[in-house]
Amino acid sequence: MSENILEMRNITKLFPGVRALDDVNLQVKKGTIHALVGENGAGKSTLMNVLSGIYPYGSYTGDIVYEGEVCKFAKITDSEQKGIVIIHQELALVPYMTIGENMFLGNEQGKSFSINWDGTYEKADKYLKIVGLAESSRTLVKDIGVGKQQLVEIAKALAKNARLLILDEPTRGIDIGAKAEIQQVVLDLASQGMGVVFISSELEEVVRLSDDIEVLKDRHKIAEIENDDTVSQATIVETIANTNVNTGKEA
Repeated sequence: MSENILEMRNITKLFPGVRALDDVNLQVKKGTIHALVGENGAGKSTLMNVLSGIYPYGSYTGDIVYEGEVCKFAKITDSEQKGIVIIHQELALVPYMTIGENMFLGNEQGKSFSINWDGTYEKADKYLKIVGLAESSRTLVKDIGVGKQQLVEIAKALAKNARLLILDEPTRGIDIGAKAEIQQVVLDLASQGMGVVFISSELEEVVRLSDDIEVLKDRHKIAEIENDDTVSQATIVETIANTNVNTGKEA
């Protein structure tokens, strides 16, 4: 069994008048795809925002243990420096900048006031090749489709030396061909030892891609399912529908 790259222990997150997460635990093994599923409002994105430092240490209770170390992230750059990179459903690329400029925005290659553009594009092209994109990194982002933009975001994460990749609905609204390309890249990265947290409302791809499936409901963890040959979309739907969040047992 693979060693855990991540443990989130007893995470509780409160907003004024709202309990957004209630004592949630999460474990992700190295080299695996850990799916996170649940209805809208279940707490999936909130949990990942805690992990990535968008909600900083002190704004929640519980512990984040990453590669055996308790982490107290104050901001997203803290988690990125450790190798945890989150890609949100709403992509954060600038349309009228090149792919290479986007990939190293905030992480410019070279000295202050003297960016090494040749080196930037050379390095960007290397990561684009890893995710299967043939486009030059000098291409404007506006000139490629949404599916390819998602692959650019993954290449950007690799350029940050990601070891744990969080993907929030990476294939939603993307055509079948681009979806298959993204799914294959995710499988390849996991096979090379990367940990992946995969949030998706498309249960077919969850069952097909994931090694483990964590189910959230009403801001609680209600189940963790080892994805074997017996698991189906119906298994997940029935778990969500029939589990009482107060007892963790079937209603």
